[in-house]
Amino acid sequence: MRGKRILLGITGGIAAYKIAFLIRLLKKNEAEVKCIMTPASCDFISPLVVATLSENPVGIEFWNKSDGTWNNHVEYGLWADVFLIAPLTANTLSKMATGSCDNLLLATYLSMKTKTIVAPAMDLDMYAHPTVLRNLKQIESDGCLLYTSDAADEEDS
Repeated sequence: MRGKRILLGITGGIAAYKIAFLIRLLKKNEAEVKCIMTPASCDFISPLVVATLSENPVGIEFWNKSDGTWNNHVEYGLWADVFLIAPLTANTLSKMATGSCDNLLLATYLSMKTKTIVAPAMDLDMYAHPTVLRNLKQIESDGCLLYTSDAADEEDS
């Protein structure tokens, strides 16, 4: 992982609390990490924690209302070797599958020039719903790589 540039997209699910561990693991393996959070994810993990662990400012909105700084989604996409969206909620999955673009994370996803890896995290009934399965197939056919782990499912049981 040494020198790899990982763009981590964090969505608003309870599994977002595990992101601190993931960032530390990536940094320990000498990856460069930048993070984009959806506004809803801020209810589950503090942007301050994410910024501190990643050693980079966190993108949440398109622009910082206090100082006018623009968070350029295209530049995020050009910077990254890979875009990892974890956790991926059913809500963000649906938006990705339909090309919706109502936040910085989704705009960055649509601008990516490299691979996007997603790690869905939701209740098992939601995960098994035909709509979610259809959306996962759609983003896979669009080129996303899907990460699932039976071990992670067992851990959360």
